[in-house]
Amino acid sequence: MTVMAATSREGKKINDVVYFAGDDAREAIATYGADNVVNATMGCYAGEDEVLGCLPVVEKLYRNLPIRDFTAYAPPVGLEEYRQAAISETFEDQRPEGYIDAVATAGGTGAVHIAIANYSEIGDSILVADWRWSIYEALSNEVGRSMKTFALLDDNQSFNIESFSSSVTELLNKQDSLLIILNTPANNPTGFSLSEQDWTKVLDVCRFHEKQGKRITILVDIAYIAYAGEKNEVRKFMKQFSNLPKNIFVLIAYSMSKGYTMYGQRAGALVGVSSSKEVMDEFVEVAKYSARTAWSNINRAAMTLLVKVRNDKALQEEVDQERCAFYNLIEERANIFMKEAKACGLHVVPFHSGFFIAIPVKDSAAVCRELQKELIFGAPIDLGVRLGVCSVPKTKMKGLAAKVQRAVQAVEHA
Repeated sequence: MTVMAATSREGKKINDVVYFAGDDAREAIATYGADNVVNATMGCYAGEDEVLGCLPVVEKLYRNLPIRDFTAYAPPVGLEEYRQAAISETFEDQRPEGYIDAVATAGGTGAVHIAIANYSEIGDSILVADWRWSIYEALSNEVGRSMKTFALLDDNQSFNIESFSSSVTELLNKQDSLLIILNTPANNPTGFSLSEQDWTKVLDVCRFHEKQGKRITILVDIAYIAYAGEKNEVRKFMKQFSNLPKNIFVLIAYSMSKGYTMYGQRAGALVGVSSSKEVMDEFVEVAKYSARTAWSNINRAAMTLLVKVRNDKALQEEVDQERCAFYNLIEERANIFMKEAKACGLHVVPFHSGFFIAIPVKDSAAVCRELQKELIFGAPIDLGVRLGVCSVPKTKMKGLAAKVQRAVQAVEHA
């Protein structure tokens, strides 16, 4: 029973294990010293000194913006130049054919919120992968939807198109429409990415059901795309969104906050792609309504910064170079772990790129407790343990896989 809150709010409590694990890590650092603790709970880039990192050009530009950019309101849909800049940043040279528009959002999370609220029916289920960002479920439940999962990987550790297809069929036997969320490339929590061939199969499944009179919206969460590889190579799949049937609508959740290492500034966009002008006109209106009622308008300074970068080729090249340096360092860390994991027999979800590596285990909380005995802190999630390679220096990555393997074995043999 609630006390003063509406009865519909009963049980509304976030169990954010990632933040809880981070609190434990920070407490250990305060007690034992940073040099003695491995904090792999973070989802932000940190340098080899373990200090939260920011792209140097971003810091320079942000510090030199006029005060008005920090104090003035912005339109609910975002500054027009920002919306166009966000579209450009989303697609780079892989822009699909069709009608395209964007609405500014409070980070990638805001984009997901708007998509769920407007492109799924109350009482319906949203389809996501089993290896997923845990907050998808809370975002769904908040607006009266439920969540169903499909198996991301098959027995060969490839994208499980059979599980995806059967799950889509099962839900569309009960629902007239379906919202599908695919977090790729550089999936959180695994670092797995769908290939172009995987995307072809996904869209074939959607086309089949569209021909049966169903409406399907695909939300592509590209939160970590800026650190997933060469920018045009990792976006090649987006060309497949060209000229899809009217009743297949593609939305993309773009996170400026992550791409520009401005995590607390909460800037992003929901980008829509459709073969129908009618669909796109409706998209702008419903997204504007949701934005206005949820956060009124987003960070104007962040929007101004993106516009400056996208309108200046030299600045864009500088951002690309700095991102590449961050990406290369994260890859070096991941390669250390993956090589040592293979050597010691630790099973790891296939890692392609991104901020995280995931280890499948049955009792993730127990494994994390075992790791904490050695002052190693990871995030216990539904299917395993998530490690943030984005923030653990190479010196601490060395030997980490073997320690994780010992913790897994200790729990399994307990």
